[in-house]
Amino acid sequence: MKSRLALSLSTVLAGLAIVPAAMLAGPDRAAAAAPARPAPAHPAPAHPALAHPALAHPAHRVPHPPRGARATPAAQPAPQAESIAVFGHGSTRQMTSVTRTMMRQSVPGTSPLKVLSQLPGVLYQSADPFGAYEYSSQLFMRGFNQSQLGFTLDDIPLGDQQFNNYNGLSVTRAIISDNVSGVDVSQGAGAIDVASTSNLGGAIQIHSIDPSHTRGGTVGQTFGSNAATRTFVRLDSGDLNPSGTRFFVAYARTDMDLWKGHGYDYSNQVNAKLVQPLPRDSSLKLFFDWSSIQQFDYQDMTPNYLRTVGPNLANYYPDYTAAYQAALGHYPRAFLATNDPFDAAYYAGTANRVDYLGGLTLDENLTSDLNWKTTLYGHGDSGYSTWSTPYMPSPNGAPLSQRIQTPGIARGGFESAATWTLARHKLNAGVWYEYGRFTEGRYFTQAPLLGQGTLGNPTDGFPADQIFANAWQEVFTSNSFVFHLQDTFTVTRQLTVNAGFKSMAVWAGNRVPVQDAALNGGLVAQGDLTASNAFLPQVSANWHFLPHHELFFDVSHNMRAFPQDGYGTNVSATPWTASQAAFQKTRNTLRPETDWVYEGGYRYTSPFLSALASLYRVNFSNRLQLITSQAGINPITAVQNVGGVTTNGAEASMTIRPLPGLSLYNSFSYAHSTYDQDVVTASGIEPTRGKLVPNYPSYMYKGNITYQWRKFDVHVDGNYISSRQLTYTNDLHVPGYFLANFGMRYNFGDAGVLRGVTASFNIYNLANKTYIATTNELGNNFVNTGYNYFLMGAPRQFFGTISANF
Repeated sequence: MKSRLALSLSTVLAGLAIVPAAMLAGPDRAAAAAPARPAPAHPAPAHPALAHPALAHPAHRVPHPPRGARATPAAQPAPQAESIAVFGHGSTRQMTSVTRTMMRQSVPGTSPLKVLSQLPGVLYQSADPFGAYEYSSQLFMRGFNQSQLGFTLDDIPLGDQQFNNYNGLSVTRAIISDNVSGVDVSQGAGAIDVASTSNLGGAIQIHSIDPSHTRGGTVGQTFGSNAATRTFVRLDSGDLNPSGTRFFVAYARTDMDLWKGHGYDYSNQVNAKLVQPLPRDSSLKLFFDWSSIQQFDYQDMTPNYLRTVGPNLANYYPDYTAAYQAALGHYPRAFLATNDPFDAAYYAGTANRVDYLGGLTLDENLTSDLNWKTTLYGHGDSGYSTWSTPYMPSPNGAPLSQRIQTPGIARGGFESAATWTLARHKLNAGVWYEYGRFTEGRYFTQAPLLGQGTLGNPTDGFPADQIFANAWQEVFTSNSFVFHLQDTFTVTRQLTVNAGFKSMAVWAGNRVPVQDAALNGGLVAQGDLTASNAFLPQVSANWHFLPHHELFFDVSHNMRAFPQDGYGTNVSATPWTASQAAFQKTRNTLRPETDWVYEGGYRYTSPFLSALASLYRVNFSNRLQLITSQAGINPITAVQNVGGVTTNGAEASMTIRPLPGLSLYNSFSYAHSTYDQDVVTASGIEPTRGKLVPNYPSYMYKGNITYQWRKFDVHVDGNYISSRQLTYTNDLHVPGYFLANFGMRYNFGDAGVLRGVTASFNIYNLANKTYIATTNELGNNFVNTGYNYFLMGAPRQFFGTISANF
């Protein structure tokens, strides 16, 4: 069944029905269709230009409030009707934003990245309704995946957001979603001063709330499908002295079972923030985050597994006997119809992580025309991942074992920049330095014989005394240095030009103190690589040619440093994932990914209508792709430069506010992203020239209807995603789908010491569609090999929340 592009949200919702999974296209057809939850709807300010001062480029922002101004207490945000997207009025590039009020329409605990999926050109996928399951978390923006974008939290770099992150941590572990004040998204190219070494196709800047000036707090309790519970508490100190010193401490706990199979997603998280106002409207801010997660994996699917076993295929946990028998070749009856019952399921896979993140920011107004801002930060990560494997028997005779990986991060750095306003110029210059140490090891622990115990719950730890093999241990170190210089020139009251450049150098390398060549099939890649470019320019402009009307354009040159990851870990297109022989063969010819991004557009902004239209072109060079084959737990992995990619695209968004409280939002995006040449491999020439880049749809439609009446508001939102390619030669693809969500909220007012007692109810996947979410968690193949992996998305889910301030 092939989905049709929706012309409007109302026409699509009128025809919503529960339908069976669509057939996968290609030689091996199977049922499935539809994606990760589109971000819930959001309502819009009367005038986007006034809604969010962070919308414009930093050089255009008003860095400080008027002297003596007091913020609205964080514990009680003022209700207002907002559209799903706030467009970057006045910005010299395409920017959109999600505000705190918009995020309230999502289920508490939903990843801020998932909320972004309503923006034009943004695709977010996840196998769970919250977007919390990190292995499945996948963000694309104009064809660039999350490892090719830039992410920051209060200027602290968060790395490239890949699952096995080596230089940061996921957004959901960096900050409790309830403490996010807003997210600014640059969909073409990120600002020059964004602290990222992976920013090829845009930047996502997340901002935390400040503590309230009023003593009090917020509490919230969520219940939902799959025994989901979430508790949130934030305590605000209020002003402690006449200078306005204040802080908050917040805690969140989430516990939710998997929607198929057995296992759970569990997390604890603590945030704290201290603000010390200083003379001349300056400030000193300290942010701290601690998080701990334990997550069970959903089983990776293939078209064959989907067709023969169905979308509810899951791992054996906690049935150790079934996993043991399968390792001996005795499978459940349904598995016998698959092309590889050995690979169809495992006992369990889990991820366990503990993170500490801290940042200290001094924002100092030295004079009325000179600002100096410096951020110091540090981050530590430890944990382990498990995966039971029938491909490695235990020494005691058990036909399976447990594979353990132990990633760890220790990094720290600083950013410092000065902004000087001189007549009609705003000059900004700064530096960013980070030292990083990423460690990882792979071990195998012995499984018990049948009748002598089980592997138990892998999130409870693993038996170190049962380790019988250490495949490898790697230690990566990196030094990143970036300098930027830019000038924002107000040519006239109607015309603003921004021009600048950055210089970037990243030195990275690894050593392998332990490795087992026989176990690994050869020596592990080891050596150093440097990615550097002294001149990465960017020029952009904004012209207000009529009241409410403006044009903008942006041209930028960007580079991404070589990502790091352990040997054969199937996560990132890193040169170090291959053998020593392959690394030596390519290290002198391998080049970092670069691109040129060109975009131009039109914005219209008024109380009744906000509209945006843009065109863009991307010329991508030296694109590195992860090529995998064989079973997901025992793949052959290679990284290859597939040459150039050309992308041409268009986006349009419109928010209409015809009546008080009513907001209608629609957005359309089109992207044609193809490879420029065929790829030569060891087996010959792969015909990739002119083929679409996998995993990103050519067409997307997003729609939202929001209505607010007094203390009640309701919304319905939906996403249409066209087909996505699964292979580089486009001989297998996932069909398009439409996914809708519903939410409503009522404020009951005050009750005793509680203020603003509010109840909300959300339904995710309103039509209960079966759909495919993540499509490249293990990389893509050139052709349909039978091992083209993806993850299923969650069925219909219900969530209810009670919250209040005090």
